[in-house]
Amino acid sequence: MTESTTRRGAGTAGAPAASPPSPPEGPFLLVGLGNPGPGYAGNRHNVGAMVLAELAARAGTKLTPGKGPRARSLSGDGRLAGRRVVLAQPTTYMNESGGPVQGLLGYHSIDPTCLVVVHDELDLDFDVVRLKRGGGEGGHNGLRSISRSTGTKDYLRVRVGIGRPPGRQDPADFVLKDFSATERKTLELLIGEAADATELLLEKGLEPAQNQVHPRT
Repeated sequence: MTESTTRRGAGTAGAPAASPPSPPEGPFLLVGLGNPGPGYAGNRHNVGAMVLAELAARAGTKLTPGKGPRARSLSGDGRLAGRRVVLAQPTTYMNESGGPVQGLLGYHSIDPTCLVVVHDELDLDFDVVRLKRGGGEGGHNGLRSISRSTGTKDYLRVRVGIGRPPGRQDPADFVLKDFSATERKTLELLIGEAADATELLLEKGLEPAQNQVHPRT
């Protein structure tokens, strides 16, 4: 289900509304996307990694380098929202994220349906967070790499809005720039909101979490 297909009140007139499916028991693999190294740490493209660091702190989990299938990522086990989770940040560049993610899924025997990817989203205004499963990658090279390596687009996404570049600035340049001084004033709040949305997704499942996170229209 994507965010565009969330509906309330559907069903036969007079019949009780069907309860949304319970979320899987897990374990879940939570991946925060970004580029490696201090030169990229404050970039808009790295906001997924920033949220992942906040989730790791909440879980009391230290992310450490792995070997074999866990190579090319920092990862650690923990619990969030009552669920078993593996938290991970690939140490490859964004467009090579799929290999480390597939390696972790295989090593921990996690189905891709229990994969949650936290990433920056150009098509959402800065400070907006949205949840979805599946759909296109919207030109995001990290998502494209994960879809290619796992062989599916049917994984959960936490989309963290960074907005569109002003004027004619190239989006590829925009995402590799640090957040503006104005944005940095509320960036910590945005990271916290995205982490809260991720925990809600784990606890309640996609549709109930969407109903709480997304504004009603």
